[in-house]
Amino acid sequence: MDAQTILLIVTLLLWAAGFLLLARLGRGPASDSPRPPRSVSIVIPARNEAHNLPALLQSLKAQSVKPAEVIVVDDGSTDRTADLARELGATVIASQPLPEGWRGKTWACHQGARAAMGELLLFADADTWFEPDGLSRILTRHHDGAFSVGPYHAVQRPYEQLSLFFNFNMTVGVVPQGLFGQMLLVGREDYRRVGGHEPVRGRILENFWLGEHFRGAGIRTRSATGRGMFSFRMYPNGLRELIEGWTKGFASGAGQTPRGTLALTVVWMIGLMLAPLGCLASGGGLPWIVTYLLCAAQVAWFARLVGAFRAYSALLYPVPLIFFFVLFTWSAARSGKRVRWKGREIRAD
Repeated sequence: MDAQTILLIVTLLLWAAGFLLLARLGRGPASDSPRPPRSVSIVIPARNEAHNLPALLQSLKAQSVKPAEVIVVDDGSTDRTADLARELGATVIASQPLPEGWRGKTWACHQGARAAMGELLLFADADTWFEPDGLSRILTRHHDGAFSVGPYHAVQRPYEQLSLFFNFNMTVGVVPQGLFGQMLLVGREDYRRVGGHEPVRGRILENFWLGEHFRGAGIRTRSATGRGMFSFRMYPNGLRELIEGWTKGFASGAGQTPRGTLALTVVWMIGLMLAPLGCLASGGGLPWIVTYLLCAAQVAWFARLVGAFRAYSALLYPVPLIFFFVLFTWSAARSGKRVRWKGREIRAD
């Protein structure tokens, strides 16, 4: 058996290992028994979100299950965030000055939770929205403890295709027992039991650290993919915003993915890279072409689980994969240093 054949077999084995990641992406069962209705307070931290907020608030108005209240915490916005929120029926809280040691988002969530009256608290980022009947579906999956849904990425412009492997890695790194940063549903008493957002006040990816606090207090954490329930569009303002956003997120969260999942993901992506390299080295040999197409088909399948990525981004998957490797390396180098996000310089920790 020659070296090229051995490499082809190794590539196929690494490709097959990728299917083990699918087991992490189940939504989890809905509640199998009727539960008494519980009042839900929606808390939305918002800083200069006038372009995003209407979609979220309008989606909440259209839900079959209505929240008890919708609270928008205006984090020092200089646009029409507060005015639009009021016009669309939300209660607006003007954030108090940022205390030493707090991040803007954690401080806003903290203030919103203190003002909320519902038995359940649902924190949602301003650039998300609920799909039709999405809130009801989310509530049926909340049995107890803290529950989080990873929003489905509504990809639109060509440069947004570059988020493919970031979205996939973010999702498999969280589901089924972690918490996503874009949405958290938790009972008021469980939230108070861990001290709310105060213990994670200085964290960028507060969701990871909140999960640690919940589990440390004996409170179960669960998460699921959000297709058909909860969506967002990441970084719609251009490639620069996309690079800054993923740099911030991965500089802070690179070490938070479970080691087993991280190892499996790395192994899988190495296999994906070997396929096009084998095609080039073999001069376009048929076995390598077939292997490459198998990899592209697998990427297309996985991509549809996390976002509305186009077919061409899967067929040309080495482009977003190389982009992922380059930006991930840069993000890892920025870990513990200062990065810029939403007009503030923050420490990536």
